[in-house]
Amino acid sequence: MLGEGEPTEGYPWPWSVYRWLAGENPEAGALSEPVPLAEDLAGFVAAMRSITLPGAPRAHRGGPVASLDAETRAAIEELRGIPQEGVDCEAATAVWEEALRAPGWDGPPVWLHADLMPGNLLVDGGRLTSVIDFGCLGTGDPACDLFPAWNLLPAGARDVFREALDVDDATWVRGRGRTLSQALIALPYYRETNPAMAQNARHVIRAVLREG
Repeated sequence: MLGEGEPTEGYPWPWSVYRWLAGENPEAGALSEPVPLAEDLAGFVAAMRSITLPGAPRAHRGGPVASLDAETRAAIEELRGIPQEGVDCEAATAVWEEALRAPGWDGPPVWLHADLMPGNLLVDGGRLTSVIDFGCLGTGDPACDLFPAWNLLPAGARDVFREALDVDDATWVRGRGRTLSQALIALPYYRETNPAMAQNARHVIRAVLREG
């Protein structure tokens, strides 16, 4: 860190300045090395899970899947009113309800980045070089760090990611549901203001519904 600032009247949040990190954000559908990248991402997630520190905070997205139910269903209803997006709301509801029915995580909470979006990853030569933005860091359901399986990786590399992390069926179903939930909420929110976020949300919805 090069500098750190405190909230003031002009900018009401903490802020900081860091050294520049080499690399670029990966783009779903345009990965040069999807399988090695899947292995890199699995290595990062496994390293996070291996951390053992007492007094860990709950991750921003670390709670039970059911805690997202009302917001997810509201987003599905909102998307029904935007037919030009072409979202199969019945299929999305079915995938979401499958996630709700999946057994919850019954192991100890694990450390999570909890926001593994393409915009928080840097790659160089197709390989992962950095993970940034740890603002959602904390512990919780390991399904929360499976987002790259659907928001970035193609099907073959998705399987590599899952195998490398030895993800059980229930965790996979919860992870898919959580990723879909985030995309369903993001699409109507960002479709007019943030094209990159909206486009990734569309990608996730397509990827999840094809798999589901």
